[in-house]
Amino acid sequence: MAAKKSSRSVLVYEPNVDGHHVPNLGFITEDLLGAGVAVTLAVDTRPAALKRIAGQMADLLPHVNIIPAMPEKFAATKVVSPAQVADCLEKSGAALAFLAHFNDLASTVLRRAAFGRMPDARLRGRLGGIYLRPQFLAARWLAPNQALKKIGFHRLMQSSWLNPLLLFDSQLCKLARKRYPAAPIYPLADPYPENFSAARAAARKQFNLPADKFVFLFYGGGYKRKGLHLAVTAMLKISPPNNAFLLCAGLQPQNQQLSRDLETLRSQSRAEIVDRYVSAEEEKQLFAACDAVLLPYLGHQGTSGILSRAAGAGKPAIASDENLIGHIVRQYQMGLLFQSGNVPALQSAMGRAAAAPEAELSKWQAGAQAYAKNCSRGVFRSALVAAVETALAVQK
Repeated sequence: MAAKKSSRSVLVYEPNVDGHHVPNLGFITEDLLGAGVAVTLAVDTRPAALKRIAGQMADLLPHVNIIPAMPEKFAATKVVSPAQVADCLEKSGAALAFLAHFNDLASTVLRRAAFGRMPDARLRGRLGGIYLRPQFLAARWLAPNQALKKIGFHRLMQSSWLNPLLLFDSQLCKLARKRYPAAPIYPLADPYPENFSAARAAARKQFNLPADKFVFLFYGGGYKRKGLHLAVTAMLKISPPNNAFLLCAGLQPQNQQLSRDLETLRSQSRAEIVDRYVSAEEEKQLFAACDAVLLPYLGHQGTSGILSRAAGAGKPAIASDENLIGHIVRQYQMGLLFQSGNVPALQSAMGRAAAAPEAELSKWQAGAQAYAKNCSRGVFRSALVAAVETALAVQK
């Protein structure tokens, strides 16, 4: 049964619990509740998924309504359709459907719109969210699939379907706002959690880390595109004795070779592995424990929540020189860049960081702190709430 529509309520739709999805869901929920907006969460309601959600935002759950994002028989696929979102919007009685990860729906919706097949009519002017990587806005040459997305996006914007749309990539946001100056498109910081500092010595003790090593943190799933295999190979090539130490944290995919290599490093007392989903408090301790954060991404577009957390903790980044991440690290001088996919270059950067004099480390830390001012929770909150309030005002 559909609930009565409320002009001060938002459906936040997020069927995924992997990686950055749950922390971002928590940020959105906390800030909308703080602004006095009633929130319904459409999420994966299977027990294991709800446990992950509670691990990051247990204090918020008593203050929201929770409904399934999709029928259970489809939950494992995480394939999002406009009809599913529209059904959840109707069931919640909310004024807006806000996708925490608009990319989940974008590909299908944009390509269909390119051929004149618009989304479910219940979503018109009430569908928005955070769009991470609309690369078709900037590309000079587009593959057929991206060209269709660009056409579809234009048609949706011209017909006022999307409201509001927020972009983490400030460069792409500028392009979008220039092309659609009257459209509800806004920049949004990719934030790190509040109070994101902890005592280094205690954090190292918590994770059994040596006090006298230079600890590199790789945080998150070790999928190929994240480049953990590159970091592990670089560590294996660094000849001992060396003070470099790898801290790998996050639930890892099944990869026998990678597991063996990590175990080799651990057996040499050169790595520690936290192969599980970590809580918000543990996340803070992990960043406090390290000396630098690794982002050896392959083909990455857009921003990175890991880079924002490195900044929030005041830690330098060792990152692939790719797109926006490379631009940020270079602009703020918050660490070292290396050629994407180049293991010797990564090995060299890690060696340089581990042996860096205090003055160089201080420069990188200052750069991280400067970037942190642009991706704080306060900056995120202000932009999110302002965009949603503007969209809600139109619904009255």
